Amino acid sequence: MTDAEALADLYRREGEKVLIFLTRRTWDAEVALELTAETFALALGRWRRLSGLAVEQQRAWLFTVARRQLSHYLRRARVERRAIERLGMQVPVVTEDDVAQIESRAGLDEMRSVLARELSLLSADQREAVRLRVVEECSYVVLSERLGVSEQVARARVSRGLRRLADALESHQDRGETSQLKNAPAQEGSTS
Repeated sequence: MTDAEALADLYRREGEKVLIFLTRRTWDAEVALELTAETFALALGRWRRLSGLAVEQQRAWLFTVARRQLSHYLRRARVERRAIERLGMQVPVVTEDDVAQIESRAGLDEMRSVLARELSLLSADQREAVRLRVVEECSYVVLSERLGVSEQVARARVSRGLRRLADALESHQDRGETSQLKNAPAQEGSTS
């Protein structure tokens, strides 16, 4: 098997899993596609080292890279495209149907329902603090003034509210990923 065939095999085996993982964390199929492309562009750039790893190690490496790509994206609020551009790779054109299919496979509608339910369970103070910080993007100084509390209390309300939402979403995602793995057909060459 040539390097190109082996990398293509890796993409066929793990590409959708990486895409769904990133879609569930960005809530944006197009961004997830770009991050997935960057993850595999890095795999191409490091293929000599990656090709010598076992299948499970390759998967772990890909998800580690995917998490890092997501972290970079979240910190800068934009996707770093240097690896893709440097290698001359093209991000596929995405239609509305493609986006809808990716979002459906990632279960975003269900996750939105979970988020809405969990938001409704937050205390009114936490819900308002989260809304002001996340939706209106208020600084903590402005947030504390609008809530009539100290900046420390405002930070605590936002932190607690976001932590509760994150825990609920993570629990939901874990259940979904576990059921997907149980229902997924065995991959050729896997050690199930």
